[in-house]
Amino acid sequence: MDGAGRLTRSLRSLRPEADLGAAALGAVVLLREWLGLDRGRTHRSAKPSAKPAATPFIERAPPPRLIAWIERHVPHRAGVAATVLLLLASAGFGIVRGGHIDELSTAVNDTRNAMANSAGFRITSVTINGRKQLSQDEVLAIGGVTGRASLLFLDAAAVRDRLKANPWIADATVLKLYPGQLEINIVERSAFALWQQDGKLAVIAEDGAVLESYVSRRFLTLPLVVGKGAETHAREFLALLARFPQVHAVTKAAVYVGERRWNLRLKDGLDIRLPEHDVATALAELSKLDTDEHLFSRDIVAVDLRLPDRLAVQLSDDAAKAREDLFKKPKKKAGDA
Repeated sequence: MDGAGRLTRSLRSLRPEADLGAAALGAVVLLREWLGLDRGRTHRSAKPSAKPAATPFIERAPPPRLIAWIERHVPHRAGVAATVLLLLASAGFGIVRGGHIDELSTAVNDTRNAMANSAGFRITSVTINGRKQLSQDEVLAIGGVTGRASLLFLDAAAVRDRLKANPWIADATVLKLYPGQLEINIVERSAFALWQQDGKLAVIAEDGAVLESYVSRRFLTLPLVVGKGAETHAREFLALLARFPQVHAVTKAAVYVGERRWNLRLKDGLDIRLPEHDVATALAELSKLDTDEHLFSRDIVAVDLRLPDRLAVQLSDDAAKAREDLFKKPKKKAGDA
């Protein structure tokens, strides 16, 4: 920063500008020399006038041997071509060093699109088929189709790849109908369940793909699965759970434990610990116990079905205390009044 409070440029940042200035000056000198040579040849080839040519005020000294050899053997205008190449190289170096490649690419694309639009290839009609969750503006934004794009220079394959990279879109096709119609067909994934891991919720599809990293109110009615690996195994387990509507109706969440087996958390807080194998048999037994013994309405906090030959039930604190007090009551002896 100088004394006036202005930021001074580093010597390194001035190098591209100095190179461009030197190249431009060299181009001007060579161009003037070339024009002078052409004029001299034209005058010599014309009819000699009666008046002799004036003697130059300053006579040119004989050039060195190297310069003379270059003037004799190097093709005419090679210096101008070399200067133009130097200018282009300096400009390219400045663009790369300055980080303006994206800006230059955008400017070139906008220019050619403007020319194509003026020639009659403006996109005047857009048709999008198959969208359910995404709006038309969202689909166009995902595909990178802007209001400045022309149909002539629109890369349909690139638009399709960008669309398929979005988790909501399973497949897409892009058709260019000249002179100005664009047709996009997409196949959307459907929201299947909510997946919770490390305290974060996400909307997932049937194949486990994360569709959104946040939860909108419209997805709050989806089934909830919890735990690492639950997103990829949810489809199979939830389909099995749906075969037992009595259990499914009171289930709040399915928890994947150790990436091996499932637990159920019911709406009243009851935990159901299912076995790793033969889950269908355990669910059938659970349904029968609720039908015959009203298991889900009992004062219990957990039911363990992991062992095939026995059922373990954990009482609530109140129920356990009441049971303990019941066994602590002294028994009356026979004959006591």
